[in-house]
Amino acid sequence: MNYYTIGAKIALLSLTLILACTSPPASVPMDMAEVSLIPHPVSLRATGSSFNLSKEASIKAEGEAAEIAELLAAYLRPATGFPLAISAGAAASGDIALAIDPALGTTQAEGYELTITEEIVSLKSRDKAGLFMGLQTLRQLLPASIEMTGPQSGPWRIATGEIKDYPEYAYRGAMLDVARHFFSVDEVKRFIDQIATYKLNTLHLHLSDDQGWRIEIKSWPKLTEVGSKTEVGGTEGGFYTQEEYTELVNYAMARQITVIPEVDMPGHTNAALVAYPELNCNPKDPNPEPHFGIEVGFSTLCTDKEIVYRFADDVIGELAAITPGPYIHVGGDETHATAPEDYIPFVERIQDIVHKHNKIMVGWDEIVTAKLAESSIPQFWASEENAQAAVAQNTKVIMSPAKRVYLDMQYDSTSKYGLHWAAYIEVDDSYNWEPTTYTDNIGRENILGIEAPLWSETVSNITEAEYMVFPRLPGIAEIAWSPASVRDWETYKVRLGKQKGRFEAMGINYYPSERVPWQ
Repeated sequence: MNYYTIGAKIALLSLTLILACTSPPASVPMDMAEVSLIPHPVSLRATGSSFNLSKEASIKAEGEAAEIAELLAAYLRPATGFPLAISAGAAASGDIALAIDPALGTTQAEGYELTITEEIVSLKSRDKAGLFMGLQTLRQLLPASIEMTGPQSGPWRIATGEIKDYPEYAYRGAMLDVARHFFSVDEVKRFIDQIATYKLNTLHLHLSDDQGWRIEIKSWPKLTEVGSKTEVGGTEGGFYTQEEYTELVNYAMARQITVIPEVDMPGHTNAALVAYPELNCNPKDPNPEPHFGIEVGFSTLCTDKEIVYRFADDVIGELAAITPGPYIHVGGDETHATAPEDYIPFVERIQDIVHKHNKIMVGWDEIVTAKLAESSIPQFWASEENAQAAVAQNTKVIMSPAKRVYLDMQYDSTSKYGLHWAAYIEVDDSYNWEPTTYTDNIGRENILGIEAPLWSETVSNITEAEYMVFPRLPGIAEIAWSPASVRDWETYKVRLGKQKGRFEAMGINYYPSERVPWQ
């Protein structure tokens, strides 16, 4: 044996040792059941090993599944630094495969099957929305550092097993009040990304109130020329052009989220009245002044003037034309300045206008004092009697009880943002309730879904908003997605505590509740 042969063998052995030390093994023991998943899946079976995502991996998808594959790649590329090419064809070992199979019999709408072996990650659904929901689970199965925006060291292992999952409620929403304080397009997009992470599928935008009007209406230009200029505290407001609104709608739709625009009426209308005093009929206040406070219930449209209905028709018509989702929210709450004999025919006439524009009317629970079409949807926030009256009218109800899911309520008396007129709502308070038993005579069959509103009287930007939203929103999302049989505060708080690294990797400004064992 010559020196060259000996040297070659030594070099080969050295290289083998280096690779053994620097390259993670393809699989190591892992328990999928120990991973923090929120919302909790309907069914999970762990198989005890792991899949290693490597730089050679590709994503296999075609048709509409390829659109979801692009989003998956966008989630994974920044932290991994991997190219993750997307192509059609059969998956090879090490790949991720996405497929839409309308014949998939084990899931319902928005449901998915996620199967992870040592060789392949397979995600299947009956529809595109289900694939997207499955992506959110896949993200949470990866280390929290996957959420970072720059390259991280890895390794990128995923526990093996099988998840079969689908939502409890078809409607799972959050509301962002952009009227009391205005939020930019980029801030709303960030909010969309955050709620999508926890499988919410609806964004309710509160676009008008006493303090400001936030959406361009071309036939009534002063709404934004005048009515958008202010916000709570007297600082400068803002508004969305119809093109910017469409941008937000499309951004949300790509993430399987439906936008519901709300223009509140007949109350909460001072900004509109400042822009168009002819909509007002208060002889004591013929020319309303801009409102910078947080008082409510003092403004009203003049419900016996025909110009008010031309106004409503134009506003709803323009919104309907740029809103692909089925709903228009008309507010209808806290109308203390509108007499009941004026309020009821107003709501019924507005309902007809919404229907004329081929949309479904949503309103706060006060609208049940009017005669509603069965397709109209009251949103329960305050009055259990109204919620029960909605059921008596054969309408579905959105559950948003202020004492449990109003995200603008303070956590406790030391909270730096928020109010507490409904309650102090700690993290366990927002989780420990069941929609089907919250009030009498409202069962599962009466509930369309759950929505968590964030009113913005005391929050002026997305960072402050995040502090109120997190960590309560993930638990509310679990109530909306997961069956009651898998929900339990004692186990949930542990899963929530394990989200700490994910919140921090995503740059979320969250409230570190002492009731959660943060890890």
